[in-house]
Amino acid sequence: MRKFKLFVTLAAMLTLSAATQAQTEIAKYGGEFMATGFGGRGLAMGGAHVAAADDITAAYWNPAGLMRTTYPEIGLMHEQRFGGLLSYNYGGVAWPFGEKYTLALSITRSGVDDIPDTRNALIDLDGNGQLDPNDRLDPSKVTSFSAADWVAYLTYAYNANERLALGVNLKLLRRDLLDENAMGVGFDIGAQYRATDALMLGATVQDVTTTLMAWSTGRNELVSPTLRVGAAYAIKALGGTILPALDLEMMAEGREFASTVNLGPVSVNPRFGLEYRFKDIFALRGGLSDIFFDDKHEKKQLLTFGAGIHLPKLYLDYAFGQNDLFSEFKDASHRISLRLVLEEKHFSRTQ
Repeated sequence: MRKFKLFVTLAAMLTLSAATQAQTEIAKYGGEFMATGFGGRGLAMGGAHVAAADDITAAYWNPAGLMRTTYPEIGLMHEQRFGGLLSYNYGGVAWPFGEKYTLALSITRSGVDDIPDTRNALIDLDGNGQLDPNDRLDPSKVTSFSAADWVAYLTYAYNANERLALGVNLKLLRRDLLDENAMGVGFDIGAQYRATDALMLGATVQDVTTTLMAWSTGRNELVSPTLRVGAAYAIKALGGTILPALDLEMMAEGREFASTVNLGPVSVNPRFGLEYRFKDIFALRGGLSDIFFDDKHEKKQLLTFGAGIHLPKLYLDYAFGQNDLFSEFKDASHRISLRLVLEEKHFSRTQ
C-alpha cells in the first residue's frame, strides 16, 4: 500500500508541475478520444465493467482487475465507425507474476486516414499567385494526411490482501492533426474488492491527476478526472452464470448536454450490463451505455449487445453499438475482439 501511495503522489506532482509551466485550460470533452474503451465483453455490457473486468482489457476499465488474470494474455480489437471513415484498433499484452502483481502494456489508435490535402494543389493561372476562380486542382499536387490519436497504457496491479486488488495506469498520449500535434501524460487508479464469493465491487478514477495535453501550437489542455464506481453479482442459474452489473460514471466537466443527471459541475451517467455465460463456453450480453438524443431531442441511452465464444486458449467477443450522440447519425459499429491465453487453466470464471 505504501508503494502504491508513493507512486500516485509522485505522478500527481509531475503532472501538476508540468501544467503550471504554461497557461492551461480545462478542455471540456477533451478526453473523448480515450472514452471508447476496449474489449468486446465490456463494450457489449454497456461499459458497466468496473467491477466485472477480469482479463487483459481491465487495463482500461479498472487496472486492478488485471489481478484476476491467471496466465499471460494477448488482446486485440478492431472497429470501424461511420461507414469505415474512422478506424479504432487496440493491442495489448498482460503478464501475471505469481499471486503478487501483474504488468500490462496496451496501445490504442483511433484515426481517419488518407484525408486529401489540397492546400497546394489549386492551379495558379499565371504563376503569380492568381488561383483558378473555378477552384480546379492539379491532381499531382494533392497529398494526404491522417488525423490520429494514440494512447499507451502501462499498467501495474497487485493484491493488497486476499480480497482487495489495486492498480494504476501511466498513460502516454499523442494526437496528430495535419501539421500540429499534442503530447500528454495521465494516470488512472483503480480498486476491486471481493465482498463475497458472488459480489464484486469496483472503483476507478481516470485522469486522476488531471491529464495534461500540450499542443505544438503552445496551447495546453487539461482533462478532468472521471470517477466510476460499480458492482457485479454472479448468480448461478440456467446451467451457467448470470452476471448483472451496474456502474455510475461521474465527470467533473459540467456536461449538462450529454449526461443523464447534471449536478452543476458534476455530471452522472449510469451504465447497465448483463451477461449470461454457459460453462465458460459461450456468453450472451447486453447493456445500456452512453446518452444520445432521439428525433424528438429527448435523451436516451444507447443499447448495446453482443456474444462471446471460448475456443481452446482463445476468447472471441463481439459487441454491437451505435456511434451516434444525435439521432440523425444512424451508423452502427461492430466491434470484434480476441484474447489469446498463452497457457490454459480449465476452470469456470465466477465473474
